[in-house]
Amino acid sequence: MQDIPRLTARQQQVLQLVQRAIARTGAPPTRAELAAQLGFKSANAAEEHLQALARKGVIELVSGASRGIRLKGAARAAAGLRDTFSLTLPGMAQLALPLIGRVAAGSPILAQEHVDQTWHVEAGLFHPRPDYLLRVRGMSMQGAGIMDGDLLAVHSVREARNGQIVVARIGDDVTVKRFHRHGNRIELHAENPDYPTIVVDPGEPFTIEGLAVGLIRSGMMM
Repeated sequence: MQDIPRLTARQQQVLQLVQRAIARTGAPPTRAELAAQLGFKSANAAEEHLQALARKGVIELVSGASRGIRLKGAARAAAGLRDTFSLTLPGMAQLALPLIGRVAAGSPILAQEHVDQTWHVEAGLFHPRPDYLLRVRGMSMQGAGIMDGDLLAVHSVREARNGQIVVARIGDDVTVKRFHRHGNRIELHAENPDYPTIVVDPGEPFTIEGLAVGLIRSGMMM
């Protein structure tokens, strides 16, 4: 296994905070949380150290996500993280669910290159049965209890009823929103007043990828 490259004392401290947060909560810290723990005056200082760690290949930074930090290689192994996770009990029927990370524009959501890990969960945890887990990016659905970094259990369907939370594709973008149809017009509502309603006009490329059927956060099912 490749060793962690040489880091400065401060970089090592930042890396350890990221590792501990992921091991403890299942999600990396925000820049603001790192800055507060390290005594920095602004989140920009934390961002500079994260950029340095990314250049050294220790972490990967995901743009557009407040918790978009992924451990790589030896840093991931040192945090005790593996590529297969389990939420099962002996003797229970199990599901092996692919965890989808970032979805490349225009490609199928279950394409192999999108799969970050595999989670094994009890078959009866969710209903209907999910087909995959999707890592949530951003806080647009926080009013529904869906937070940045959560794992959303998704049942693949192509139709939805008004008020259901769906995974939808609009053109090349994939989003999680509450679905509403008014005649020929589709609206995708956020559960956060800071985010606008997405209006899909007739003829605009739109597909429902699935329904949200549950949530995994920090080892807790919701």
